[in-house]
Amino acid sequence: MASLMRPSVLRQAPAASQRVMSAFVRPSAAMAQLKPAFQNSTRVAAFHATQRNQILPPLPQKIIGTANEPVPIPDPSYAHGSYHWSFERIVSAGLIPLTVAPFAAGSLNPVTDSILCALLVVHSHIGFESCIIDYFPAKRVPMVRNAAMWALRAGTVLLGVALYSFE
Repeated sequence: MASLMRPSVLRQAPAASQRVMSAFVRPSAAMAQLKPAFQNSTRVAAFHATQRNQILPPLPQKIIGTANEPVPIPDPSYAHGSYHWSFERIVSAGLIPLTVAPFAAGSLNPVTDSILCALLVVHSHIGFESCIIDYFPAKRVPMVRNAAMWALRAGTVLLGVALYSFE
């Protein structure tokens, strides 16, 4: 970003130094030549056409409780934590041999195809669900998050039915 601003500075520097060396130029006039033409040009990045708008403005910062109170520990759940991540890793790792198997074996097995389709549906559902959870916080936009989750569920069921009818 700084390299985009540099050519204009380099063009101004030699011209200003020649004028400073001249006996006919006052020092205040020489300093006026060194000022940039646009005062805020160094603060704006290149290729920006519009101003920056935040989709969700930040919440007011507040502290709940005191510094001496412990952080509440959530109840253990099988849908979260290490079980959840282990299942995602197994599904992701299982997709690799299932993708290569039809090319290596040279035959199209309907069982392999159905397992591959099922794992692809589960893998994409888990990935989109993670995106929804990350980008739509339940405390800030609960209705948008619920709508996105139901749209994901409907899309997953529709995709499953479509792949079943295709197979």
